[in-house]
Amino acid sequence: MDQLKINRRAALRVTAAATAIAGGLPMFVRAQAAWPSRPVRFVVPFAPGGSSEIVARATASEMQKILGQSVFVDNKPGAAGNVAMGEVARADDQHTIILGHIGTLAVNPFIFDKLPYDQKAFTPVSLLSKVPSLYVVRPDVPAKNLKEFLALAKSKPGQLNYGSAGNGSAGHLAFEYLKAVSNTFVVHVPYRGTGPQLTDLMGGRLEAAAVGAPAVMQFIKTGKLRCIATGTTQRLAQLPDVPTVAEQGFPGFEMTQWYGILAPSSMAKANIDKLALASARAVKEPAALKLLESESAIAVGSTPEEFAKFIDTEQQRWKPVIARAKIKPD
Repeated sequence: MDQLKINRRAALRVTAAATAIAGGLPMFVRAQAAWPSRPVRFVVPFAPGGSSEIVARATASEMQKILGQSVFVDNKPGAAGNVAMGEVARADDQHTIILGHIGTLAVNPFIFDKLPYDQKAFTPVSLLSKVPSLYVVRPDVPAKNLKEFLALAKSKPGQLNYGSAGNGSAGHLAFEYLKAVSNTFVVHVPYRGTGPQLTDLMGGRLEAAAVGAPAVMQFIKTGKLRCIATGTTQRLAQLPDVPTVAEQGFPGFEMTQWYGILAPSSMAKANIDKLALASARAVKEPAALKLLESESAIAVGSTPEEFAKFIDTEQQRWKPVIARAKIKPD
């Protein structure tokens, strides 16, 4: 009889344990699905005022609606993006992400002898947007198009200046690419961000620049800057009268900036997947599309695997250009 009671009690304990586990499964699933459980910090490794901030804010605004948590943009410039990249590489709070960029991902690895972080410290999440590079000059520069500008530069070698957001930035890369194919000498003046660079360009201290469309489209439309060429393969709908670089004597020329989301490799895969879906969807939401398209930025959205492959392709593409131009960090 005593043995019967013992067996019965044991059976009850097993049943109770099984019930507890079964009852806990939905709670466990909910806990896993609860990410993000607090605001997400979206780091932009450049100063405010450039294409990077426009893309980041357009994405963050829609992404927070999808994720159900605030996504706030945090500009943290310095060392061509390396300061922010190094900080985020070490983040393990599951709520810090960073805006990847052609400069930090396809340029810096080839211009710095040693980066303050391991590239393996990041997981690609999604390619957000491609941004056309526009070649612009001050309105008083006597050049209505690229051919006239290059002729002016050749007549005054070393006397014209162009600005960029810093050594190794997309604008630096774009203009050096143009100089290489056109065999033209224009002096490079690096700044700490697109904003300061544009201030000096419109203030008369620079003659030209290559800048992402979102940051300069408003100034082109108001006549504060003149666009002499686009880096795209086809003319932009927003600037139908502006020929591409390729149209003006350099077949095959193409230069676009691009931006995507990276997460620290410590972030759980389930969170990476959720973030990738949210970000790819965010850039295609009507409000984000309207903002990006109004600035000639092209919404993309991709899987982590697609973005990883894209980064590898871009690194192979720009490595020889960087070596030829002898681009060095600040």
